[in-house]
Amino acid sequence: MGELGLSLLKPGMGVMTHCNAGAIATSKYGTCLAPIHLGQERGYGFSVFAGETRPLLQGARLTAWELMRAGVDVTLICDSMAASVMKSGLVSACFVGCDRVAANGDAANKIGTLGVACLAKHFGVPFYVLGPTSTIDPGCETGKDIIIEQRDPDEIKNKFFIKPSAPAGVKCYNPAFDVTDSSLITAIVTQKGVCRPPYGKSLAALFE
Repeated sequence: MGELGLSLLKPGMGVMTHCNAGAIATSKYGTCLAPIHLGQERGYGFSVFAGETRPLLQGARLTAWELMRAGVDVTLICDSMAASVMKSGLVSACFVGCDRVAANGDAANKIGTLGVACLAKHFGVPFYVLGPTSTIDPGCETGKDIIIEQRDPDEIKNKFFIKPSAPAGVKCYNPAFDVTDSSLITAIVTQKGVCRPPYGKSLAALFE
């Protein structure tokens, strides 16, 4: 998966990622971080922009740490800065992991991924989803069939803060994941190959 993902990149590129799909999340080099780690070993000199990934901060606490430890040039950004960074021309590709992929290519990942995909589409930046074939669910027709977990509101208001960051009693909407429409995804990279639209056919071919 790392080799296939690396084939989509060129030396010196800026890469944006969201959440954590590295060694802590999986093993060895992870999924969407694998091409970056391989590129680092081979002198590609990537510049990585890691979204903090509110509210649990996986990008800040995990991805940034993993990439720094590997010597990768990584810059941490607030999630709300992604549009500005892309507009500046600093990003040539977006690489994200996935928790589940529907048969039509819709992909569920950490909340905020959909926003990054929409921005990438607007600014003409390729948006790649990386995950093993075990993540693909042929029995799930579209992303609408994926049930999204609603998490504790206190993760938004209190977690990682010395004092509450919002008024007591305010309602919070805190879904763990969102679903990125297949129309926003440039390619889905698995250990068996790079799948491109139409995903209904290319994903199904992986299981033949």
